[in-house]
Amino acid sequence: MTEQNTAETVPVAEAAVPAAAVPAAAVPAAAPKDRRKLFAALRWTAAVLVFAAVGAGVTYGITRPERTDIPGLSTRNDGRWTYPTLAKPALPAGAPLAQGPDNKAGTHYAPLTGLLLPAPEGAKPDEGVKTDKDGAVSVDAFLEEYAPDGRAKLKEVLEHEGLRQIAGRGWTMPDGTRTHVYLLRFPSEGFVDAWRGCNVNTQPAGAPVLEVDLSWREAEDAQPSPPRPIAGYAGGLDARQINLYQEPRPAGGEEQTKLGCLQAGDVQGVIIQTRKSGVATVPFHQTVILQSQLLG
Repeated sequence: MTEQNTAETVPVAEAAVPAAAVPAAAVPAAAPKDRRKLFAALRWTAAVLVFAAVGAGVTYGITRPERTDIPGLSTRNDGRWTYPTLAKPALPAGAPLAQGPDNKAGTHYAPLTGLLLPAPEGAKPDEGVKTDKDGAVSVDAFLEEYAPDGRAKLKEVLEHEGLRQIAGRGWTMPDGTRTHVYLLRFPSEGFVDAWRGCNVNTQPAGAPVLEVDLSWREAEDAQPSPPRPIAGYAGGLDARQINLYQEPRPAGGEEQTKLGCLQAGDVQGVIIQTRKSGVATVPFHQTVILQSQLLG
């Protein structure tokens, strides 16, 4: 696994000032003091050119935080998964970033399937996430994640709030952890706020009771006020936009469910992880953080 398990920063092209940028014949003879002033001016000019080139090389990518910045992921061999390098999908020409200052509504103009977190190394596709050939998920297929007696009400709410699209991806790791990631696109941020299908009262299939994930809450409470992106992740969501819940840890080898809810403008992210004998904290938080980066 890489040291950080996050996306690499796209390298900025190096800028170089040719050694012969000023021909010798073009520099008139000068006294020693004047020559020193001239050389100093040339060095400052070269430095300005380098910084200008670096400044112009900013790209639409995901930064790479320090390991100790990630809640619960401060040491090596801590159980985290190895994800491929992340890259946000290209935007249509002229479209603003979802979290950009010129996009107050937080609208995502990128393809929804392009914002889905890819599966980590060693994972196998999980058929529990039912998608068509384009990665889209029907409302009925998505609602299979919920307890049967609550599906009709949730479907009614989704239709009332103008749900536009659902994209999903699922995988299973060698230790048996199953991860289902869904992104729901609504007409605007206000419709996301009105949908109540991802909170502590949610009843996932097989997990009738949820509680707040206290380990995540401790990391959230440690953030300064006003909230900043979780763990200093550039481009990620802030603490107010992420809430994590878990089924009380079962006895014996029974299955546990954890639920991650991410609100990002017009998109609601839903992450469900299940595993017998309990879902591990580190890969669950890691998955949420990386999906946050793609949405931010």
